[in-house]
Amino acid sequence: MESKIKYELEFPINSSPSLLYQYISTPSGLSEWFADNVNSRGEFFTFIWNDSEEKARMTSKKSGEKIKFRWIDEDNNDTDYYFELRILEDEITKDVSLMVIDYAAEDEVEEASLLWENQISDLKHVIGSV
Repeated sequence: MESKIKYELEFPINSSPSLLYQYISTPSGLSEWFADNVNSRGEFFTFIWNDSEEKARMTSKKSGEKIKFRWIDEDNNDTDYYFELRILEDEITKDVSLMVIDYAAEDEVEEASLLWENQISDLKHVIGSV
């Protein structure tokens, strides 16, 4: 299996942290911008795009701040890879941004970053932050 490298992206979002958290932590919120459909059973989430389905386990969350999903393989075992969505709020300006931490093959980081940019653009439209 090809190894992947970790990368981080930060997107300014004009939203309250509590509203933004609803869109990054719930199946209904995630299905509005991240995937075509999202189902969950406890800590296990299924992300559906067109005919593709990926499973992940929510490994940590902190209300109003962050959520982390670790991808799982077909045998329901954790993989080495995860993605984390972290809400950052500047203490002085109160500006809010969303930090995305993800993994991609070294030659696919640029493409993966563009995909995140498109998805975050969808998120901004959904919450009215454009």
